[in-house]
Amino acid sequence: MIKKMQLSDLEGLLDLAMELWPDNRREQLVVMYTRLLQAEDAAIFGLMENGRWDAFAQCQLRRDYVQGCTTSPVGYLEGVYVRERMQGQGVARALLNRCQAWAKAQGCSEFASDCELGNVDSYRFHMATGFLEAGRIICFVKPL
Repeated sequence: MIKKMQLSDLEGLLDLAMELWPDNRREQLVVMYTRLLQAEDAAIFGLMENGRWDAFAQCQLRRDYVQGCTTSPVGYLEGVYVRERMQGQGVARALLNRCQAWAKAQGCSEFASDCELGNVDSYRFHMATGFLEAGRIICFVKPL
């Protein structure tokens, strides 16, 4: 069952987010997701099966420049994660569809996302679900 996650779902969401982004500290994610679950410009949809959260997709409205887009705000897929046992069943696509429907209801006419250059699985997912590649970038940093 896919549903929009609420603040009462925070612990299950944190477990999934830590699996997706293991380099983050749980305490930081608590702060971020507490805010996002209450925000009007964000939505997190999750899949629960047998009383356990097995997947989520996080989307937000972006009002800054989004590469390849010509309108604002733009619905943006910030992350999607499906536990291994649920992969290959269309769960990520269903979560994406919910995110896109939410963004459209918020007045968006475009939806965007990104992935790291080396993340082949994410790239394939995006291409298989109708995204068009808008560009590629390499980010740089320099200590001062």
